[in-house]
Amino acid sequence: MAAKLGIIAGGGTLPARLAARAMEDGREVFILAITGHARAETLENLPQAWIRMGEAGRGIEILHQEGVVDLVMAGPVRRPSLRDLRPDWRTTRFFARLGLRALGDDGLLKTIIGELEDEGFHVIGLHDILGDALADAGVWGAVMPDDQARADISHGLKVARGLGELDVGQSVVVQQGIVLGVEAVEGTDALLRRVGELRRAGGGGVLVKISKPGQERRVDLPTIGIQTVRNSAAAGLVGIAVEAGSTVVVDRDGVIDAADAAGLFVCGMTAGGE
Repeated sequence: MAAKLGIIAGGGTLPARLAARAMEDGREVFILAITGHARAETLENLPQAWIRMGEAGRGIEILHQEGVVDLVMAGPVRRPSLRDLRPDWRTTRFFARLGLRALGDDGLLKTIIGELEDEGFHVIGLHDILGDALADAGVWGAVMPDDQARADISHGLKVARGLGELDVGQSVVVQQGIVLGVEAVEGTDALLRRVGELRRAGGGGVLVKISKPGQERRVDLPTIGIQTVRNSAAAGLVGIAVEAGSTVVVDRDGVIDAADAAGLFVCGMTAGGE
């Protein structure tokens, strides 16, 4: 029998989808939900406990008590300030060892994974459970990108790679060769709301989303879902381009249907940008 799976749950529906797939495969699951981030209505009837972001010590204790072996992190979590964190002793000790150095998201997540593995947990990627959730290459729906969109995708890839090298963000919006916005701490949905007000007259506008160079693939892979499509349409964009094999697609069929209905293209790009 497969080891008991613990899911550290952030926002969205992905934690619940992971739990459902794991249980279909005959695995026991336990949800450690992050207060203020996880959605309680999606986790009903699942064994669970709730902790604040700053309660690392209590969370680790709960996971051990529940007999969790494998551990996966799923769903977006807004990075708090130290003031909002209100850390317990374990979290305080963690930051003390870092010397309160300013780490980018990827560096911080790698350090957290190291801490969890030191506690005896086996940290896995969500794609180890949802193997069919990663984007494939090519255009998925009925709408095709035109020449302007392809040029914007190419430019967006260059900008996004530069952002990733600095461990800043994973997404950029480009219209007619102009960078309308880049993702930082606010996340993709907030980026799309912001660029809707900056969009230029005329056609075009593409969201490009890729993983960072050296990305820790077990956590924080780029993710899109139906809401990404809706927000892109609301911002007046014509399409979404993501990195094939490194982007999680939540409800792929729903994404395609939503994109076709909105007249947007969605495509997966290979490492070479095709």
